[in-house]
Amino acid sequence: MTDTNVQYDKAIATCRDIFIKKTTDYGTSWRVLRTISVVDQIFIKALRIRTIQEKKEQKVDDDIAGEFRGIVNYAVIGLIQLWLNRPAVEDLPANTVRVWFDEQVAAAKKIMLDKNHDYGEAWRDMSQESFADLILVKLLRIKQILINDGKTLISEGIDANYVDIINYAVFALILMDEGRH
Repeated sequence: MTDTNVQYDKAIATCRDIFIKKTTDYGTSWRVLRTISVVDQIFIKALRIRTIQEKKEQKVDDDIAGEFRGIVNYAVIGLIQLWLNRPAVEDLPANTVRVWFDEQVAAAKKIMLDKNHDYGEAWRDMSQESFADLILVKLLRIKQILINDGKTLISEGIDANYVDIINYAVFALILMDEGRH
C-alpha cells in the first residue's frame, strides 16, 4: 500500500529545494508579479506539458517532471502574492520565504487529505494528460475571475484554484515517481 502522505511530502521537498535555491540565486524577484503574470507563467508550463504529450517529442531538455515542479512553485508564489495582497519590488530573506512556502503547502496538503478521504484517491487512476488539462482549466478559471474583478457568484476563488493546481501537479509527480506516467 502506498502512503500518499509520505509521497506528497517527498514531491514537495523537491519543489521546496528548487524554490529556496532559486530564491538564493534570484532573490524574491517574483514579488513584482501580479496575479495574471503568475497565471501566465503556470499557463506556459502546463501548455508545454500538453504539447509534449501530444507531439510525443520535446526539443528543450527540461523534462515534464521539472515543469510540474515549476507549476507547484509558481502556484505557491501565487498564494503568497494573494496573501501579501500587493506586488512589490522588494527582496525578502530566504528564511521568511521558506516559512511562507511551508505554510502555503501545509494548507494545500490539508485540503488534499480531506479531498482524498472523500474521493478515495481517485487521482491514482487519472492520466498525466488529465492533470495537465485540469491545471489549464483552473488557470482559465482564474483568468475569468480576474476579468470579473475578483468576484464570483458561487464558485471558489483564486486561492482555491491555486491549491488545486498545486495538488494536481503533486499527484502527477507522485505517479511519475511510481513509474506510472
